[in-house]
Amino acid sequence: MYRGRTLTLSFPPFTFWVKRIIIASVVIYFLQVLLGAFLPLGGRYFELYAGLVPGLVIHYGMIWQLLTYSFLHGSVGHVLINMLMLWMFGAQEEQDWGPKRFIEFYLFCVAGAGLVTIAVAYSPLPGVTPATTTLGASGGVYGILMAFGMLYGDREIIMFPLPFMMKAKYMVAIMIFLVIIATFQPSQGGIANFAHLGGLLFGFLYIKFFPKRGLTLGMSERYFSLRNAYYRWKRRRAARKFEVYMREHNRTVEFDEHGNYIPPDDLNKKNGGSKSGWVN
Repeated sequence: MYRGRTLTLSFPPFTFWVKRIIIASVVIYFLQVLLGAFLPLGGRYFELYAGLVPGLVIHYGMIWQLLTYSFLHGSVGHVLINMLMLWMFGAQEEQDWGPKRFIEFYLFCVAGAGLVTIAVAYSPLPGVTPATTTLGASGGVYGILMAFGMLYGDREIIMFPLPFMMKAKYMVAIMIFLVIIATFQPSQGGIANFAHLGGLLFGFLYIKFFPKRGLTLGMSERYFSLRNAYYRWKRRRAARKFEVYMREHNRTVEFDEHGNYIPPDDLNKKNGGSKSGWVN
C-alpha cells in the first residue's frame, strides 16, 4: 500500500461514505443543539437513547447504541475535529478500498470502540460507571488513523499549523501515546478515552488479520464455499444410495466422484466401445 512519500497540498475529495457520515453527524449535532435550547429534557433523553450508555446496552438490550453514539457529539469543536480527521484520512482509504469495505471498516471500529467502553464501564477501574454516556465518532476516526499509519506509514504529512512535516507512522505513534496518557487522567476525558483506545485496537486488528477484500466479502465467500461443499456431499451421498438401490434391482448405473450421472454410452466407450445400449 506504499504510494509515495508525500501528500499533495490539495484537499482530499468528499468520497461517498465520508461525505454521508459528515452530513449525518453535522445534522444530528444541530438537532442536539436545538433540543438542548428549546427542550432540554428532550435533548437529554435523545442522548440517552442514541448515545452509548453501557448500562442500557447490557440491561435493556439497546444494542443500536454501539453504532448510533458515533453520530452524536458534545460540542462544536468535538464534531469539527472528528469530521476534519475523518475527511483528511478517511477519504484516502475509501478511494483505495472502495465504499463497501470502507464503511465496513469504519463501523467495525465504531462498534469495537463501543464494546471496549462497555467492558471498561463494568471493570473495577476507579472513576468509571455503566451510567456514563459516551458520544462521538472518535472510535471510528482513531481506527482510520491507525489504518493510515499502518498502510501509508512512510507518507509525510504537513503538521499544520506547525511548519514541519512528519511521517504518518510517527504521527500515529505520538497520538497513541497521548491517548494512553489521557485515558488514565479523568480530567482529560475519563471513560470516553477508552473508546479512542478501542478504535485504535480494532483498526489494528482489522488491517492485520482480516481479509484484504473486507470482512463481509470474506464471510460471504466462506459461507458459499461451505454451502457448496455440503450440497456436493449430499449429491455424492444420494448417488451412492441410488447405485445400491439399482444394484438390488439388477440394474447398473454409474456416477463419477462428484456425484454426476455417467450416461451408458460413455460407459460403453470407456469399456471398449460396445454398441449395446442401456435400457432403464
